[in-house]
Amino acid sequence: MGRYRIRVATGAALFAGSHDRVQLWLVGARGETELELQLLPARGQEEEFEHDIPEDLGPLQFVKLRKHHSLVDNAWFCDHITVQGPVAFEEAAFPCYCWVQADSVLCLPEGTACLAGNNALDVFQKHREQELKERRQIYCWATWKEGLPLTMAAGCEDDLPANMRFHEEKRLDFEWTLKAGALGMALKRVYTLLRSWNRVEDFDHIFWGQKSILAEKVRQRWQDDELFGYQFLNGANPMLLRRCTSLPSRLVLPSGMEELQAQLEKELQNSSLFEADFILLDGIPANVIQGEKQYLAAPLVMLKMDTSGKLLPMVIQIQPPSPSSPTPPLFLPSDPPLAWLLAKSWVRNSDFQLHQLQYHLLNTHMLAEVIAVATMRCLPGLHPVFKLLIPHIRYTIEINTRARTQLISDGGVFDKAVSTGGGGHVHLLHRALAQLTYCSLCPPNNLADRGLLGTPGALYAHDALQLWEITARYVEGIIHLFYRGDDVVRGDPELQAWCREITEVGLCQAQDRGFPISFQSQNQLCHFLTMCVFTCTAQHGAINQGQLDWYAWVPNAPCTMRMPPPTTKEDVTMATVMGSLPDVRQACLQMVITWHLGRRQPDMVPLGHHREKYFSDPKAKSVLNQFQTDLENLEREITARNEQLDLPYEYLKPSHIENSITI
Repeated sequence: MGRYRIRVATGAALFAGSHDRVQLWLVGARGETELELQLLPARGQEEEFEHDIPEDLGPLQFVKLRKHHSLVDNAWFCDHITVQGPVAFEEAAFPCYCWVQADSVLCLPEGTACLAGNNALDVFQKHREQELKERRQIYCWATWKEGLPLTMAAGCEDDLPANMRFHEEKRLDFEWTLKAGALGMALKRVYTLLRSWNRVEDFDHIFWGQKSILAEKVRQRWQDDELFGYQFLNGANPMLLRRCTSLPSRLVLPSGMEELQAQLEKELQNSSLFEADFILLDGIPANVIQGEKQYLAAPLVMLKMDTSGKLLPMVIQIQPPSPSSPTPPLFLPSDPPLAWLLAKSWVRNSDFQLHQLQYHLLNTHMLAEVIAVATMRCLPGLHPVFKLLIPHIRYTIEINTRARTQLISDGGVFDKAVSTGGGGHVHLLHRALAQLTYCSLCPPNNLADRGLLGTPGALYAHDALQLWEITARYVEGIIHLFYRGDDVVRGDPELQAWCREITEVGLCQAQDRGFPISFQSQNQLCHFLTMCVFTCTAQHGAINQGQLDWYAWVPNAPCTMRMPPPTTKEDVTMATVMGSLPDVRQACLQMVITWHLGRRQPDMVPLGHHREKYFSDPKAKSVLNQFQTDLENLEREITARNEQLDLPYEYLKPSHIENSITI
């Protein structure tokens, strides 16, 4: 018995408040009581009440909510509820962070994270089981394309659960930005009607509106070999380059190229020879856009790193050897300028395809959705791993659902403007999935495998390793609070079910590619969770943000090619180059979409700075505070380094990394 102080916090999003009356009960170990409150939740407000309760409730276990409605259900977004009991009891926190709808009763357990118990009579154990039973009916798997990772079952974003939807500000910004982009595209097409379109400089006619400082530098220097090489290390796609340990078997050198052979072998001996091989694209069917055939190639680029740390191309093979062309032509920096430029354009087009489909869509978006759905199906809200991961899956399911209905759908953006559209993108995703190994998602393994550890000028590699280590310390700090030994890890049925759900179900039997089907130790669990958090935050930041800088000037990364790859060098003219690059309509669409996807989001939550307080334990809060401090220290280090650089690398500055995949 005694006086209780109750604080009810409502979310700050548009329409988070409600005009409906809310009923509230306190449930303790020794009793339950309904509170006579006049609660009308207001957006962004915290309401406080004091209430005398004659019964002895004991330690508080749950708060139950019921929102009544009249003619129309006016949903309420409840952030959290805190209750300060009589002197003997500490303040209890009840995280909610979800929409309260209709007349159903929502039961919020006290927020201290805990593992599943063995006592079937335990009230929290019953709550966990009931919560998961209800969630599995709501969060169902679906197959988007046979043989690819599973997705959330939803035909469109309106089919999603309310708690997976964009908040209203995000929805309005997303949809209005698309409309503004469509208007800008129309204006650019009208603007070019009476202007020439026969030189690469004519792309200036559409290079206005929203663009970045770096995009302007790309426009000025995109033909430079140095910038071409730089992009393999620190551009939109830093994931393909690898150091050579031998000359690629597909690189067939015809007679007369002994000097090139000697140069390549010299760089190989000096460990300064690198390759970017796009063989994954070989044989992928190309798109047909408005009756016009498009083209794809599978280039190989050999590059050397000079003593100043610059990565420079040495030779480009646009297509691999085939029975009809056992010795395909090789393009060199000494070739006629337009021939060399066109060869580099084919490489940049190929990089666009692999970047968008393999490293962006599959390796971040689709993987994150599998993690998100498995988390909602297998981990109750009291589980420490749920509390760790939930801030990092915000908005992911909706943005992926929108991608499947607008971007990679039949008649979507890929079909309209990209050379892998029209079905080729699905073929490519199948091939890419075979390369999606567990180790490939972990920078220490991936960078070591590609021979990039300690490479001068590899800014992505440096920053990714730093962020991996910081994230790993954060994950370990949380996990060690709840798993005191390997036996506790092995004995957690919810955790083990979550692991199997990801590997065997969501990723379609990915144990053959190194993904675990169980966790046997603390270290194994921490490593996997570090991969999950890193993928949903830093890796997506590195892969997504560069689109605005590197793809806005379309000739630097053409979304499609409209003529076959050249087979001779002397016949390449400016008409050949312009006939190969995207036309005005395709180029405008590329600019609109890359601006829409690459820009900083207005409601962006930086890595580690989520507002939701899922952990109520002071030790867990201390671990999060240290994570934030480590990120701030890295921010200062990157800022100081970038001040000395002509091309600052900012994609992995912690303040630029979003806390989840939201775009």
